[in-house]
Amino acid sequence: MDKQTSETLTRTGPGTLMGSLMRRYWVPVMSSSEIAAKDGPQVRVQILGEKLLAFRDTEGKVGLISEFCSHRGVSLYFGRNEENGIRCAYHGLKFNRDGKCVDVPSAPQVCDRMGITAYPCVERGGVVWAYMGPADKQPAPPEVEWCGLPAENVFVSKRIQECNYLQAMEGGIDTAHVSYVHRYEVDTDPMHRGCKALDYIKADGNVVFTIEKNPAGLTLFGRRMGDADTYYWRVTHWLFPWFTLIPPFGDHSLAGHVWVPIDDHHCWAWSINFHPGKALSDEERGHMVEGKGIHVEYEAPGSFRPKANRDNDYGMDRTAQQEKRAYSGVFGFSAQDYSLQESMGPIQNHEAELLLPTDKAIVMARRMLVEAAEGLAKGVEPPALDASAQRVRAAGVLLARDADPVAWGRERLTDCNNHPVYSI
Repeated sequence: MDKQTSETLTRTGPGTLMGSLMRRYWVPVMSSSEIAAKDGPQVRVQILGEKLLAFRDTEGKVGLISEFCSHRGVSLYFGRNEENGIRCAYHGLKFNRDGKCVDVPSAPQVCDRMGITAYPCVERGGVVWAYMGPADKQPAPPEVEWCGLPAENVFVSKRIQECNYLQAMEGGIDTAHVSYVHRYEVDTDPMHRGCKALDYIKADGNVVFTIEKNPAGLTLFGRRMGDADTYYWRVTHWLFPWFTLIPPFGDHSLAGHVWVPIDDHHCWAWSINFHPGKALSDEERGHMVEGKGIHVEYEAPGSFRPKANRDNDYGMDRTAQQEKRAYSGVFGFSAQDYSLQESMGPIQNHEAELLLPTDKAIVMARRMLVEAAEGLAKGVEPPALDASAQRVRAAGVLLARDADPVAWGRERLTDCNNHPVYSI
């Protein structure tokens, strides 16, 4: 990849090509539980390079506004959340959830010109989503499957990842690595163990991909050898511009991620587990809270930084590596992934990479993102703004060797509410 393309893909701040594109979609900002109380403490948030403040007002509605007062630039984090707005602690200016200045005690006549940036928010799936683009271009709220399920069916966590969103997200698109870095832990992790799919994954690391481009993004059909007359297919989705949906294992829950830039060197990695038709069991939810599967244990409560991080070499254990208990010596599915993705540096040197056939989906996703970002700058509307196109589901399935997986997927994995979960 040339330097200019890399710059286009990885820079997401205000005014950048990719930043402008991403602002046309609903952005997951924080868990609703982080601002659960009316008139409770406001929370600092940084998204796409913008420093913002989130709060729940007296009416229980969410506000997302600039962190800084328009008067002298004081952080409103130190202000008071009361009576449907944030009042600056320095000189008493007050702002409502729409960013409108509703009080300037020393000069009431200037209220109208003292407003600050604010973004509309919705709550879906236990997550606060914000729209940061032009007001007249606001799309319908997200409809990825887990957003519309009862709360008892879904578990959502997030963590800070210390690298650019792109290399993190590409780890979610890449299903070939499962045969390697997760090879040993799948046998013991409570959210993966005990299913037939693991036999196929470990036996065949030479994944052959069929990739379908569709209105929502890409559908990846990863083929491994199955039984004597079948192939085992893992069907993964990348939904524009930052969602991935992960095929299930046996009777375990479905899963997905969202990869959202904090700035160009950090991103939020959201991890979701869900059952479409039933509640997560107490045992399942307990394992997720403990950081099993795709979730993590935090360095400190509320920090969202993983306990296994670059400062401690992610807890790498060379003995466990030699004894084949952890392929890379790192334990935990997420840590196994983000340790390698962060090892590339804050922003990967794309000019030096030498890609392989298994990287086809990554190349296609990059191309789609660049084309959409450059197209938007020329007035072309971005793809996948119709939220109904997000109603797709990942799957794991054995098919006869002469079966067409793409035709099978079109029939059974779109409009997912009308189909069962397919898993091995």
